Amino acid sequence: MLPDTDILLNLYRRMVRIRVFEEKVQELHRLGKLPGFVHVYVGEEAVAVGACSMLRDTDHITSTHRGHGHCIAKGADVAPMMAELFGRADGYCRGKGGSMHIIDTSLGILGANGIVGGGIPMATGSGLADAVLGRDGVTVCFFGDGAANQGVLLESLNLAAIWQLPVVYLCESNQYMEFTPTTDLTAGRIYRRGEPFGVASMEVDGNDVLEVRRVVGEAVDRARRGEGPTLIEAITYRFSGHSEGESAFVSAYRTEEEVESWKARDPVTCFRDLLQTEAGITAAELDSIDAEEQEAIRKAVEFAEASPHPSPDEALDHVFAPAGG
Repeated sequence: MLPDTDILLNLYRRMVRIRVFEEKVQELHRLGKLPGFVHVYVGEEAVAVGACSMLRDTDHITSTHRGHGHCIAKGADVAPMMAELFGRADGYCRGKGGSMHIIDTSLGILGANGIVGGGIPMATGSGLADAVLGRDGVTVCFFGDGAANQGVLLESLNLAAIWQLPVVYLCESNQYMEFTPTTDLTAGRIYRRGEPFGVASMEVDGNDVLEVRRVVGEAVDRARRGEGPTLIEAITYRFSGHSEGESAFVSAYRTEEEVESWKARDPVTCFRDLLQTEAGITAAELDSIDAEEQEAIRKAVEFAEASPHPSPDEALDHVFAPAGG
């Protein structure tokens, strides 16, 4: 049975918002308007949107270097997000964090992270805080298949299992570790790594937003009931490279046939088709959402371009390091 129409339309809107934001980021990067590297989420929108749709505002997420989609799915404002990518003072980190460090603790976004696997122990600590303080919060930890080979995942699963922490470890298995197929470097199935710890473990079609919503929703409910963590492997694919502009320093490592076969399962297009064929939502309604999100991103770029650069006088503000030396 499908969710209510309002829920379906909100899922679609969030997925489109991520897609339009990321396509604009790709364009801006090509034009040389964004400093540093950017890693876009095009093709993986169903994972973040499906997962975050089952969370409360008071729940938490930890993110990755490919984190724009996670932040938008959890409710981040695209205007300060875009300003942060431009390195401007009105950005979430006042222009000092850039693409890989967007954070908004008021929304439960504990921060994107440039360290592969860096969000895994953070999420475990967040779950421990909820448990110790007697809160019924849940933390969803987004990480990629590359991070699955970091030892900190096993350490965190062990502690989360022992202490029955309310954490959902959600692996976005997009088939590649930077430029190398995951199958070349990873033995077995990632989701089964939770089984030796007694952690509920499963996989899901990461291109099906409703399936992600269902599976993550069940994991969130278990966590909220005090039944401990879950490890989920969402099978998906990134349509673009590991980072924008990578062709300048790496040769082709994927075939056109492979990329096109996954684009045929585009999560946004497939969900749009389902909404029309099974939910009775018209193309005009969906087109209206598309247009509204395009306009929202256009305004976000205007906001970013009008935002000032950070003052050199505040270069050391919000920088934390041990005193002395």
